[in-house]
Amino acid sequence: MIGGRRTAVALSSLALVGSSWVGAPAGQADEGGSRHRDPGVILCTGDSHSTFDPPLTLEARPTRISVTASYTCSVAPGRNVPATSSLEGVSPSSSCVTLSGARLTEIVQYADGERSVIAYDDGTTLRVLGVQTIRLTGRVVEGRGKGQPAQRTVPSLADGLPTECLSTGLRGSSGQAQLEVRP
Repeated sequence: MIGGRRTAVALSSLALVGSSWVGAPAGQADEGGSRHRDPGVILCTGDSHSTFDPPLTLEARPTRISVTASYTCSVAPGRNVPATSSLEGVSPSSSCVTLSGARLTEIVQYADGERSVIAYDDGTTLRVLGVQTIRLTGRVVEGRGKGQPAQRTVPSLADGLPTECLSTGLRGSSGQAQLEVRP
């Protein structure tokens, strides 16, 4: 049964990626020395692993959120680069069913030497049948895509049984993340 859920999450993630893909114009050098002035759409997809401290329960409370991700990013038409990411921050009111007031920062390090620093200032979550979908929205504040809006979506399965929300709490989750930066 769990294998079927993971397969459904993976297929849903692929459908989301396929329906959201948009080509990006090639990056352009500018006079300020930056290699990429306006990269257009940046689309990254890959594995994401989150931890929650304290573990998430049904009671909303302040929670530290830590995430690591491995992406493949489309940074220009026909140009994909691997990337790694770390995301850290606090939500003043999180539970197994809500994410409120999240203030998180993601640092994406691209294999070509570039990076993006993204400040997320809004987050929503939806939990249905053991699958929790988290959507963060914010803006790139530094590096590739600077000034552009960003959205990160993760449909994930909890690293434990759904009943953990009622007892010890969910310590983490894993899933396929999609990061999209648009002009």
